[in-house]
Amino acid sequence: MLYLIGLGLNEKGISQEGLEAIKKCKKIYLESYTVDFPYSKEKLEKIIKKKVIAAERDFVESDNPIKEAKKEDVALLIYGSPLTATTHISLIQEAGKNKVKYKIIYNASVLDAAAETGLQLYKFGKIASMPKWSKSYKPTSFIEIIKDNQQINAHSLILIDIGLELKDAIDQLLEVSKGKINLKKVIVCSRLGNNDKEIVYKNVREIKKNMKPPFCFIIPGKLNFMEKEVLDRF
Repeated sequence: MLYLIGLGLNEKGISQEGLEAIKKCKKIYLESYTVDFPYSKEKLEKIIKKKVIAAERDFVESDNPIKEAKKEDVALLIYGSPLTATTHISLIQEAGKNKVKYKIIYNASVLDAAAETGLQLYKFGKIASMPKWSKSYKPTSFIEIIKDNQQINAHSLILIDIGLELKDAIDQLLEVSKGKINLKKVIVCSRLGNNDKEIVYKNVREIKKNMKPPFCFIIPGKLNFMEKEVLDRF
């Protein structure tokens, strides 16, 4: 059996159902390549009372988890909720093809926590990811998604890649947005769901402070009076 278990947003977020599943498993992997965790692997191990193996992209996207789950109960722990990344959908497809049983244990994700900004979730458009740039790799597809969302007055949630610091993410956003989108005030959310969470709403050029990962940007679309009232608190 393969268990895909959502961890929620902090180290205490794992559900009772998730803990009960972990007790059955011979191997517990931690998907460690899509998010900067707000807590350590060691903290998680103390809570679940089992050793955890860090799993990089190569392992998760290979057929190894399915092969192992054919022989014994295996858990893959995923920050947030399990099916917010396409990699994990692919795992389910492979499990089905190989007649391996699987169980998905859902949890809270950044998609839920974004509502703390006061923005109404049904008014969000397509979600974008901002990768970390290098000298030879500067993908800009996220700006086209924001542009599409702005055309229908929808809010844009931008998930920031692992290892990308806030200052660099802002620089990338400013560089790509020139002449393409109307960029004024943005929301920066840091460590949502944790005790040290931060939400800032101001002109993107005025955001100077460094915030702890994981964080995301929200480019607001058309605001109603209630959304504006809540946002102004930040």
